[in-house]
Amino acid sequence: MPASSARTRSAATPPRSTEPREAPARARQTRPTRAEELRLQIAEDITRGLLPPGTTLDETALAARFGVSRTPVREAIRELAASGLVQTRPHRGAVVARPSVARLQHMFDVMAELEALCAGLCALHMTPAERHELSALHAGMGEFVRQGDFARYREANETFHTSIYSGSHNDYLEELTLGTRRRLSPFRRAQFHALGRLSLSHAEHERVITAIQRGDRDSASSEMRSHISIVHDAYEQYAQTI
Repeated sequence: MPASSARTRSAATPPRSTEPREAPARARQTRPTRAEELRLQIAEDITRGLLPPGTTLDETALAARFGVSRTPVREAIRELAASGLVQTRPHRGAVVARPSVARLQHMFDVMAELEALCAGLCALHMTPAERHELSALHAGMGEFVRQGDFARYREANETFHTSIYSGSHNDYLEELTLGTRRRLSPFRRAQFHALGRLSLSHAEHERVITAIQRGDRDSASSEMRSHISIVHDAYEQYAQTI
């Protein structure tokens, strides 16, 4: 090999160090605090509908449930309040947040527009494989409706909507929509308690999928917007009974 080539290769490829590499700082700091673990567990219960809006978060009861002192529970509740999942009341404790009627309407309005945009883009950009998977998921959800299996339908419903977000092939839109959905998740899950909601939800999904499969952007957007509006109405119907 010519000397000039050897010098070029040496400059482009620095010698490998024989000293052991130190683990990145992020890897050394991944263990969450106890308060963080509690925050994640309580947030999971809220977003899964296990702690519906209006539920009082009793520090003593939560400390006993998780086998900790009240200090990390108090810190976890404070962090949840900062994220909007919990509302703290002076001298009255904390409750799972229940937005005002107007606030919830505004949140669902935004959700409807975001999901409508996702569905419209799906009609344009979803691959044949993604369309097939969406239809197969929808067919499986039909079986859950026939069985009256609320739990499995709710879980599949999460996957259905997430598939719509990813099928838009717009990462930023997907990120915004997922974030808004997480905020509304307790209310969206609660709507399934409304009478006949499972079969109605499945029929609404059918109309969305049909428009996507046709490549009809306007209809896909319109059907999804209508679906989210009905979800809001179903939650309000359920909320009046609790």
